[in-house]
Amino acid sequence: MFDSLSSKLQNVFRNLRGLGRITEANVADALRDVRLALLEADVNFQVARDFIEAVKQKALGQEVLRSIQPGQQIIKIIHDELVTLLGADSPGLRLEGAPASLLLVGLHGSGKTTTCGKLARWLHKQGAAPLLVAADVYRPAAMDQLATLGRQLNLPVFTKPGETDVLRLAREALAFAAANQRTVLLFDTAGRLHIDQPLVQELVRLRDLVRPAEILLVLDAATGQEAVNVATHFHQALGITGAVLTKLDGDARGGAALSFRAVVGRPIKFVGVGEKLEDLEPFHGERLAQRILGMGDVVALVEKAAEAVDQDEARRLEEKMRKGQFTLEDFLAQLRQMRKMGPLESLVGLLPGGADALKNADLSRSEKEFRRMEGILCAMTPAERRNPNILNARRRLRIANGSGVKVSEVNNLLNRFHQMQQMMKKMGKFQKLLARMGGPGGAGGLPPGMFGR
Repeated sequence: MFDSLSSKLQNVFRNLRGLGRITEANVADALRDVRLALLEADVNFQVARDFIEAVKQKALGQEVLRSIQPGQQIIKIIHDELVTLLGADSPGLRLEGAPASLLLVGLHGSGKTTTCGKLARWLHKQGAAPLLVAADVYRPAAMDQLATLGRQLNLPVFTKPGETDVLRLAREALAFAAANQRTVLLFDTAGRLHIDQPLVQELVRLRDLVRPAEILLVLDAATGQEAVNVATHFHQALGITGAVLTKLDGDARGGAALSFRAVVGRPIKFVGVGEKLEDLEPFHGERLAQRILGMGDVVALVEKAAEAVDQDEARRLEEKMRKGQFTLEDFLAQLRQMRKMGPLESLVGLLPGGADALKNADLSRSEKEFRRMEGILCAMTPAERRNPNILNARRRLRIANGSGVKVSEVNNLLNRFHQMQQMMKKMGKFQKLLARMGGPGGAGGLPPGMFGR
């Protein structure tokens, strides 16, 4: 979502890096471009102005003026101020109370119900025992949606179709949680198309009854400046403790993310980065600042890999590779593990310089190639994947027809796999040779001292 802002800032940085000497004039030119980039990204006007003023004060300081690389110093100042704006710390959730209650509030269409499911999944993975509570008594579709999410997650959902009193429903949900050893209740509350007094009063009464550990405002990042206005109103009425920004994978300009903390004074705690239930990430201001400035987010990439890859399976595959016993069955398993990490475009975007690489790469073609390869492999029988030598012309034709590709594509995949197998066998032999050379008798089994001291 920050592609446009990131691109504009990197253009400014290219100009700054080329400056051998920093003056008030060229700093003013660079910061004017930064300010325009922020405003075009829908950042709150006051926030953008304060940000530029803070950078300007530090950029014209003596340390920068005397530094060997003044351009790089200013880039670091912008990075540090961006981290301050977003929040350097990752606050996490407070789960006080037995059981703890989380109140999710927001307008219609912001993604409250889906976020409720995503948050329940995340809490369950952290070892909590969540209970989803359908507290939107006005919209039966919301109750049905939450019940569906609960079934997908294999987690309990407290719902009472036909109930019109949200306070009575909340009392019964609290009793149900206590009786069934649920440690966290997530209340999916009613929304409106706009903030109105009846909505606010109902939420206030619900808040006073359940005494939530967290009141999380679910905000659609695509609403830009309006998201900050909505956040201000909800905070004045309820005293929100944080926000969950949804739809950060879309084409929103990012102003809400950059303005929220400065305007409301509360942290962003989670961000929704996709439609799937696993597409929820704890918010890290420093990581987001690095992404915006084109530095990538390698930590997030490693976390995705750790979640998607089964360590025991990875060790087993490594052993088979080393012994030259890697089969098409193993190749399919590895391909599926890699695809579990998410779209290739999002993974490349986490690498330093990934945003620039994406401009010149057709990753949609690579994604189609991966899907085509998986289709070919799935059209084979387990016996054929374990022993590709039995794949005669008739079998290859059947596989091509079953996966909707040409026979030449099946042949191409098999040829590439055969080349990979040969390379792995050579590497295995080379490792054995190195192991023997590293034995007694010094490097390579040669007499000690042959290369001098």
